[in-house]
Amino acid sequence: MAKRSFPLAKAYTLLEPGPVVLLTTASGRQTDVMVQSWHLMLEFEPPLVGCVVSPRNHSYGLLKASRECVINIPSVEIAEQVVACGNSSGRNVDKFERFGLTPVPAKVVGAPLIQECFASLECRVVDTGMVAKYGLFVLEVVKAWMDPAQKDARTLHHRGRGRFMVAGETIQLKSKMK
Repeated sequence: MAKRSFPLAKAYTLLEPGPVVLLTTASGRQTDVMVQSWHLMLEFEPPLVGCVVSPRNHSYGLLKASRECVINIPSVEIAEQVVACGNSSGRNVDKFERFGLTPVPAKVVGAPLIQECFASLECRVVDTGMVAKYGLFVLEVVKAWMDPAQKDARTLHHRGRGRFMVAGETIQLKSKMK
């Protein structure tokens, strides 16, 4: 695996400003891959992420049962696989097998990382107070991974109805942030 340990204090940099992600879940022998664009960073340290998962999604039950998941961040190179995952249900198909995604065992959680994604955030559910009303799970990132060869990966950003924007040029500006 080309991914290397990544500082938890910088995990928020992998999600900002909100790329489409592949949320992997596992409970018992079942695993699923869910395409998600409804997420947000809530805190720097410990890194907390809010993720909306609808009860209509197969991943919802797996996430509620296991209380852990992996947020995998794909680049534009696997856009077709990402969209195909989003257009199918894990109730009916093994998305890893069907769409050529490689599950890789995580270090801390039971859900797998996806080899083809340039970064992965292993997460545990720390707050379910808004799940019943909004489907909003609060996750703590407990381990972060990033392929150093893809430092400036081009990410997908969902714009609705099959339209995506691809993140463009990276620029460096003065900042007082750590």
